[in-house]
Amino acid sequence: MCGITGLWGLSKPDGGVVRVMADQLLHRGPDDSGTWIDPHTGVALGHRRLAIVDLSAAGHQPMHSACERFVIAFNGEIYNHLELRKQLDQLAVAPVWRGHADTETLLAAFSAWGIERTLEAANGMFAIALWDRQLKTLTLARDRFGEKPLYYGLVGKRPALVFGSELKALAAHPDWQPTLNQNVLDEYLRFGCVRGAASIYEGIHKLLPGSYVQFTQSDIANGQLPEVTQWWSPVTAALAAKQEPAIANPDDAVEQTRQAMMTSVGQRMMADVPLGAFLSGGVDSSLVVALMQAQSSKPVRTFSVGFDDARYDESSHAAVVAAHLGTDHTTLKATSQMALDTIPQLADMYDEPFADSSQIPTALIASLTRQHVTVALSGDGGDELFGGYNRHVWVPRIWSKLNRLPVAVRKTLAVSLKSVPVGAYDGIMNTAERVLPKRLHIRTFGEKLHKLAAVLESPSQQALFAGVSSMNRQPGNLLNAGVFTTSLENLYPALQQFDAVEWMLLMDTMNFMVDDALVKVDRASMASTLEVRVPFLDPNVFHTAWRIPASLRIKNGQGKWPLREALYQQVPAALIDRPKMGFAIPLDEWLRGPLREWAEDLLQPSSLAQLPMLNAKAVGAMWKNHVNGKGHYAQQLWAVLQLLAWQRRWG
Repeated sequence: MCGITGLWGLSKPDGGVVRVMADQLLHRGPDDSGTWIDPHTGVALGHRRLAIVDLSAAGHQPMHSACERFVIAFNGEIYNHLELRKQLDQLAVAPVWRGHADTETLLAAFSAWGIERTLEAANGMFAIALWDRQLKTLTLARDRFGEKPLYYGLVGKRPALVFGSELKALAAHPDWQPTLNQNVLDEYLRFGCVRGAASIYEGIHKLLPGSYVQFTQSDIANGQLPEVTQWWSPVTAALAAKQEPAIANPDDAVEQTRQAMMTSVGQRMMADVPLGAFLSGGVDSSLVVALMQAQSSKPVRTFSVGFDDARYDESSHAAVVAAHLGTDHTTLKATSQMALDTIPQLADMYDEPFADSSQIPTALIASLTRQHVTVALSGDGGDELFGGYNRHVWVPRIWSKLNRLPVAVRKTLAVSLKSVPVGAYDGIMNTAERVLPKRLHIRTFGEKLHKLAAVLESPSQQALFAGVSSMNRQPGNLLNAGVFTTSLENLYPALQQFDAVEWMLLMDTMNFMVDDALVKVDRASMASTLEVRVPFLDPNVFHTAWRIPASLRIKNGQGKWPLREALYQQVPAALIDRPKMGFAIPLDEWLRGPLREWAEDLLQPSSLAQLPMLNAKAVGAMWKNHVNGKGHYAQQLWAVLQLLAWQRRWG
């Protein structure tokens, strides 16, 4: 895992500039650094290395191909690179190998096969900058699922292309004069992240997952950004899988899922440094660890984080699963104060506004895990591929009933639901949990019912999904008139050839997972120089999942059925089955208590004046209602506070 950056301008590149840009990414790669410039074309590449595979100097970057045609700055891991080497060897197009780094394999493949064929052959996570000396083109490319980030754009009066793994690298260029992109604020306040190809800055873009963009000298001379080419798409890949014979037999679905995951996990255990895994005791991480242990001759290292607040502590569940599997388990003790101390670091860690509050425990476990290993496997992605979020079960059920009711009736029902305070609903659930089976226990029950009330007026199932996926269903209320807003129905594209559940899984794969879950994990882990690998985000696992009918992935009202059944072969169901908790913190209480002074400092008029597009009066009213217990606005306020904190750090 590493950090990459670079530039391409009309004038001779300044090696010092690209070195400074690369140094902003020190946390992503403290083991080595390098720069390379071509004074004749104006191209410069910068690299920071976290050595994981081939720790020798043979892995130094930027790296030149054996044929000298290509120069690469590469961030990521190619898990099948030894297999690619065999193919190159068998075709007699391999160079004399200098080491066993996957970067060298990539360069040989680019030399032999070209850009697209190499990207399609590579199984891994990556962001790449590849300079072609022969054609004088610069290619930026990103992996299938968007695990590794890559930003790019033009800066200066004589525009120069700048790019990098994080925005802070671009910001180190002397011509960096950013303008806040107001068009992303509505969706940011709704979802807590900047979505899609846009960034928080005008003219600075994120390269979309499964895409590459190729710059020519003409593009640089004319100061223009070329069209992006998509080399892999989850929609196309899902359709291709659906066109193959379905894995409709339940036993086959479980076994083929297990086999695909076993291979993926095994590939991701390749490392020349200490390796372990996050273990929450839930389905996804437990399956990953079980399959790791099945392929290891010694106990694998596993890590969970325990909090001093029992309501948010899953560590005892993880410890039980670890004991059953026989792992070398460490429970990392985190206190509420440690979480609170992390908050001032978030604006620097996430150099774009980001407001998924689980970023805090994620940063904590990454920091604590890094004290023991350099690489950790995680269970991310299982929910999106196999239907693990509550909305995947609830939205179709709710819509099948809502659709029969006139809108006026739904409005009345919404008013009735909202008339009962959140705390009263929580009290009802606490009482009911004494007699209900564990799988029916629902944490933050009151919040979820108020969320339901807010989306009862949805005109379509797609709008209903958008509503329940939002942390703020009316973000426009926090913005002044004239700021661009998006309607619920336009937040997600309609897709033919997929049923309602399949459509939700794809939307979460293409949006929430890319813009929220993977951003959260990448920035939090790399801030601690920890490489996180995600076995679910493997092309064969994706292909297998999409050959299984959605009705089998979500069965009997429970998501991730094939994963559960595969896991139950190695871990008793009683150790696994419990309500989904996730990485949560008592944000509601903290904003009224220990974080109140921090929040009110950010909310002071002089801070709000720096973001005049915010409706200061509406923000102030929401804050007042929250601290006075007249509503439940923690998530909505967290998005505003992180935006203000970002403005103070980077604006």
